[in-house]
Amino acid sequence: MTQDPKALQAILAGAGPPDLELAFRSMFGGVMGYAGGKVFASLSDVGLALKLAGPDREALLSVPGAKALQYEPDQPVSKSYVVVPQAMLADRDALRSWVVCSVRGVSSAGAPARGKTR
Repeated sequence: MTQDPKALQAILAGAGPPDLELAFRSMFGGVMGYAGGKVFASLSDVGLALKLAGPDREALLSVPGAKALQYEPDQPVSKSYVVVPQAMLADRDALRSWVVCSVRGVSSAGAPARGKTR
């Protein structure tokens, strides 16, 4: 089922905790969700995918209907983004708990190492 990134943006904005400021930017034909200046969500025609790692990623993947993000069948499967189940889009509380988990994960991740400049 093809999703509308703008409709997913409205769902995600409504599921965000009131004390969390979310920002959105159009990118690559979809929309990226930001919290605290860091990307935590990908909204595309594939669905709403949250950035998760380790046990959190595995926990969401164990929910029926969740799947690792893959934009096209011939592209690799994402190791960090998980598409939330369709049913979760209508369950604001369930989605909110995963949004908080994703934001917490990206917020606690250290800044990427920068390469040497010449």
